[in-house]
Amino acid sequence: MNTLGLVAAQHQTQTASPRLQQAVKLLQMSSLEFAALVKSALGTNPFLEAEDSADDTDTEGQSIEVCVPHSSDTWAEGDNAGAFEMSREDRDLWNADWGSATSHYRADDSEMSALDQTPLDTSLAAHLCAQLYLMPLPARDMTLACVVATSLDDDGYLRLPLDEVFDGMDLDPMPDEHERRMALRRVQALDPLGVGARDVKECLSLQMSALVCPVQRVLAAVIVGDHLDALAARDVVRLSRLLGAPPPQVHDACNAIRRLDPRPGWRFGSQHVDYVVPDVIARKHGREWRVSLNPAVVPRVRLNEVYAALFQRHRNDQHGELADNLKEARWTMRYVNQRYATILDVAQAIVRRQQHFFDLGPMAMKPLALRDIAQELGMHESTVSRVTNNKFIDTPTGAFELKRFFSRPMLSSSGRACSGTAIRGLVGELIRAETPQAPLSDVAICQQLSEQGLNVARRTVTKYRQMLRIEPVEKRRRAGS
Repeated sequence: MNTLGLVAAQHQTQTASPRLQQAVKLLQMSSLEFAALVKSALGTNPFLEAEDSADDTDTEGQSIEVCVPHSSDTWAEGDNAGAFEMSREDRDLWNADWGSATSHYRADDSEMSALDQTPLDTSLAAHLCAQLYLMPLPARDMTLACVVATSLDDDGYLRLPLDEVFDGMDLDPMPDEHERRMALRRVQALDPLGVGARDVKECLSLQMSALVCPVQRVLAAVIVGDHLDALAARDVVRLSRLLGAPPPQVHDACNAIRRLDPRPGWRFGSQHVDYVVPDVIARKHGREWRVSLNPAVVPRVRLNEVYAALFQRHRNDQHGELADNLKEARWTMRYVNQRYATILDVAQAIVRRQQHFFDLGPMAMKPLALRDIAQELGMHESTVSRVTNNKFIDTPTGAFELKRFFSRPMLSSSGRACSGTAIRGLVGELIRAETPQAPLSDVAICQQLSEQGLNVARRTVTKYRQMLRIEPVEKRRRAGS
């Protein structure tokens, strides 16, 4: 008969302390995230202070700004759409006030400031409305056209149904179908060509007037209107048969279409760019590659010894919060040094193992596993994985993520191990050496690799080609040339 009871037993287990858990979390952060965290600690911990650099750089230089906000026009949304109904004098006053607000700081006549040399970003809506203001339009027509202009997305397209664009406007009477279409046509006639389109076909059609050659213009209009699928497939032979035109003329018309802009709105406004900031820098000195930390990502922070000494002399039980701050500051300083020392050690070990890559290129990449670096440095594999996550190295040929240098071995027919990165580079070289009239298919690439002793599956070649952002053979084929 089963009975319930309590049994006391002793056993040992490994548990991570809160400090260790936090250290592991911080090690996995990118340098930008870690710099932001240290900057936040500088503002909250009185025992931490920023070091003064040699060139008197302020504390703002310690972090790297990577985000540029998009300029937007919020004064023309919703119920405020009627604000477009302003007189020319009001618009001149608005522009004058706006210009004075953006240029409130000026350097002396004898010097040029950085703000004087920085161009102002103009949004697409502001660019279009500025053109509409130059037209002698009635107030109602001006309002409708500006509403359409401010309803376009960043690509320059009108994604909303035309009847929904004017919902919520305080107009009496509400615009009818003719007025809505006229407002859209006015916007579509503005610069840049192609704005106000509802789809790619309409966007390209609006840009046909930019084609100088009348033959190309006629052929391009028919291709865009009826045969976009053949254009996407680069099937010049089929297009020539459908249009009844010589292949060279069709080829020139297709090239003219490809020179058009399918996203005209991208020319205006600030586009968000994710910059890669390298953590370490590799440079060759003689025959040896040397790795150093990037000083731009190492936080310039130190412990305020004066405050720490004063606190130690006048310490009592009533200052428990300051004691915690001092302990946290010392731990932060210790971990800053430990973090970047670990990153530097791992980067140096990777460069030693992959020296042929730095000398000869991707095809010289050797197979490398996390455990190889871990055993060399006496670390755990998980530590090496966290160190190489979101960490970059700057080389004379570009910036690479540290994880890029790890790949599993692939055996050749001779028994030698080859890395996937090297095979991917070889696939790229084979495609770059092909002739436009006879591009290589993935099967043909597999056969050429097999002739070189590399047994690679077709799906693997397809994956590598896609990683290199190379189009399939059907789209690389050039006919008529």
